[in-house]
Amino acid sequence: MKRSLFGRVWPNATAVVLFIGFVFPVYWMFATALKPRGDILADNPVWFPTDITFEHFETATGADHFWTYVTNSLTVTVLAVVFSLVIALAGSFALARMRFKGRRGFIIGFMLAQMAPWEVMVIAMYMIVRDASMLNSLVPLTLFYMMMILPFTILTLRGFVAAVPKELEESAMVDGCTRAQAFRRVILPLLAPGLMSTSLFGFITAWNEFALVLVLNKDTEAKTLPLWLSSFQTQFGDDWGATMAASSLFAIPILILFVFLQRKAVSGLTAGAVKG
Repeated sequence: MKRSLFGRVWPNATAVVLFIGFVFPVYWMFATALKPRGDILADNPVWFPTDITFEHFETATGADHFWTYVTNSLTVTVLAVVFSLVIALAGSFALARMRFKGRRGFIIGFMLAQMAPWEVMVIAMYMIVRDASMLNSLVPLTLFYMMMILPFTILTLRGFVAAVPKELEESAMVDGCTRAQAFRRVILPLLAPGLMSTSLFGFITAWNEFALVLVLNKDTEAKTLPLWLSSFQTQFGDDWGATMAASSLFAIPILILFVFLQRKAVSGLTAGAVKG
């Protein structure tokens, strides 16, 4: 009886501890952003802000070039995700449905590309962009982000395509659909969980990327939000309220996206990992 009770309690207790460990930094970030300056610098921590202020958010959004950085980040991130999904849909279908020489090598290559740290290629990427006279441009940044997202997207969507019975596609073709029409009308709607999970992963990867934009884009008009966030400690000195407000603004788009896509994204990541 005691063993059975212990077996039920300790996993739940572990889950609660982990949940608190992951959630508390996020809570403290938002709470600090909403506290008056006196509460932030108080000797005794104010765990729950009572006098809520939005002064720090006004300071953050009023920083120089804030909306330029927002526009640049959204442009680069959204385009990279969209381009990677379009290419990955065709690539995953080919890997899942077609049999050709070197297919296994392609799959292994995508896996190796996914495991390779992109930071080791920063110097090579810089030299390529410099020789092409495209420094301080959002175009190479978008292309490189797409390349970072693409291997995971193809491997995940391949699992979903392989899980769709071929008979559904063949039935659609018997009814008069071409292969492209069968893919669009039969397979594509069934890939929604995979599209959601890969979109979320791609958005987070491109939105948070720091090293490439730091090296490639020195011009203020071509920078993105991660660089803007990193400059706050220098820009505001010890203004931790503005720093936490900036961090909160940076995290809000990902939190909103995850709330809307959470159910399908979690099922997509789980299914894509075991199918195909």
